[in-house]
Amino acid sequence: MKKEGRAMAEERNGAAEYHAMFGQPTHDDRRLFEFLVVAVFQPGLSWKAAAGKIPVFERVFAGFDPAVVAGFDEETIEEIERDPEMIRNPRKIRAIVTNARAIVQLAPEFKNFADYWWSFAPSTDNIVRGPVNGQAGLGAVVAKDMKKRGFTFVGPTTIELMLVGTGVLQHERD
Repeated sequence: MKKEGRAMAEERNGAAEYHAMFGQPTHDDRRLFEFLVVAVFQPGLSWKAAAGKIPVFERVFAGFDPAVVAGFDEETIEEIERDPEMIRNPRKIRAIVTNARAIVQLAPEFKNFADYWWSFAPSTDNIVRGPVNGQAGLGAVVAKDMKKRGFTFVGPTTIELMLVGTGVLQHERD
């Protein structure tokens, strides 16, 4: 991990970046993986604390390239765990690598992660009314399917919020 990469990461505002892209439909695999990384790290933290680490996540997780992250070996994972700028939760760091591997395994059934992710888009009403309730909504369906495919740290509420964040669902507040 290069020192100049760290300096650039310190200058960026990950929370502002996340806020700006939240709710914007995206079919970009790296952007979707970025949302998944934030979603994995967010439980137990405020969204701003997790999203604020986007520049660090981008640096340690190969520019959010799931194919590269899927190939991380134990030495690389341990290096990430020691990074002083990283949220050093070993279970969540390893979950990111596990999830990257699950993304790679989506082929040949799906062309890419975006193809898989958007396969859950409702054909008619994609508006979530009231508070997000992943336990009863599309988030529960997607989380169950993701877990079956080997993803981890993907609970229904977390995934429902990711569906809203990536534009698959729209949130209408009362």
